[in-house]
Amino acid sequence: MFFQRKETKLPQTEQKRETPDNLWIKCENCSEILYRKHIEKNYWICPNCNYHFRINSDLYLNYILDGGGFIEEYVYNLETKDFLNFPGYAEKLKELKEKTKLNDASRVGYGKIDNFDVIFFITDFRFLAGSMGAVLGEKFFYGVLKSIEKKIPYIALTSSGGGARMHEGIISLMQMAKTTLAVIELRKNSILYINILTDPTMGGVMASFAALGDILIAEPGALLGFAGPRVIEQTIKEKLPEGFQRSEFLLKKGQVDLVVPRNELKTTISKILRLLS
Repeated sequence: MFFQRKETKLPQTEQKRETPDNLWIKCENCSEILYRKHIEKNYWICPNCNYHFRINSDLYLNYILDGGGFIEEYVYNLETKDFLNFPGYAEKLKELKEKTKLNDASRVGYGKIDNFDVIFFITDFRFLAGSMGAVLGEKFFYGVLKSIEKKIPYIALTSSGGGARMHEGIISLMQMAKTTLAVIELRKNSILYINILTDPTMGGVMASFAALGDILIAEPGALLGFAGPRVIEQTIKEKLPEGFQRSEFLLKKGQVDLVVPRNELKTTISKILRLLS
């Protein structure tokens, strides 16, 4: 005798529940397994070791500016072009524009911090590691001109792993001089310029406008410098001190003014603006 197979579906309450993707994440520093929603509420800071995860420009704008309000003007439409026909550059730019919804690694616009008017410039590591090209230099300079015109403080937040972008050759290197000259214009006009250095800020970005702020604020544990530690060790054939080029090391050497956790950035900048702007 053959028995007819009958499939029985469990009641809705008893059916197997699938675990949502990305519910848990691993800390890149201490390897602790963390509940994603808790990390998001904690400004993407590990509660176990204080490691600051890398975050995108949208999150920084929400954390620092009142209500996340950020007004980008016509420079928003400036797009990075492959004017040297560098192999694979055009394809990479197209891919990144679709993925990040950005036209370049930088953004600049008007915002408020505890009701203080500011011009805010920011780089986004997702777009070619926040590297510097012609568009970044143009946006930075435009922001400076607006800051001088409105007589309000200029604040820059940087994250860059590559500095000047080789895909644009000498044009990219020229942005180091262009942005440095822009900072000089801020000083001539007595405009307060604050830099927030996040992990990492390296290469041409750190060797130009990022290191020239009237006040330099760094996030904890951020890697800051021109060449990386491994390159330096291979060059000088010596072991570097522990924590070399990290925020806390540079604070002790007087190369940054403050090391401030991400969840205290807005409060700290507000105090500075209240005193100096």
